[in-house]
Amino acid sequence: MVRTYDMSRRSAAAEQTTERIVAATETLVARGPMSAITLTSIAEGAGVTVQTVLRHMGSRDGCIAAVGRRVGERIAEQRGHTEPGDVGAALAELIAHYEAEGRLVLNLLGQEWAGDAEATQAVADGRAFHRAWVRRSFGPLLPPDDEVAVDALVAATDIYVWKLLRLDLGRSPTTTQAVMTRLVRTALEES
Repeated sequence: MVRTYDMSRRSAAAEQTTERIVAATETLVARGPMSAITLTSIAEGAGVTVQTVLRHMGSRDGCIAAVGRRVGERIAEQRGHTEPGDVGAALAELIAHYEAEGRLVLNLLGQEWAGDAEATQAVADGRAFHRAWVRRSFGPLLPPDDEVAVDALVAATDIYVWKLLRLDLGRSPTTTQAVMTRLVRTALEES
């Protein structure tokens, strides 16, 4: 009699372990400086050993890269569904994204000023994504090659505007969206 092995349980357990490692790393990225993230802190957060982290992710950088991919996928999902030219839908999508990811992004922005290379790269990628999102979302409403208008829209929809309204002034998401809509419409009228 030939004995067959069912590897599905082992595979599922490995996927769950990898998920815990990536989730623990993301929690560390969101809460503090990236320079303070160690294999030990990742392992402790995931409830595994350092060796398990290394076996699943290869290195600390592998953990951080996995978080970057995960967050990038979430952001693309959060901000990739509106029809170009639909200002209201674009801003609703943007506010939902900032509500979900804003604190993590603000933490990375703070680390950029401290000179953290990993945070600086993540922020640069985020800025490029945001500018491309502005071009895609509002492009049909803009004259061709109007970089001043694109700059105005990037500024009007920047995460620091969300931070000022939501976190500093305590405005609701609805009010925040209304203010950002006014800023965007004004920028579009001027272009």
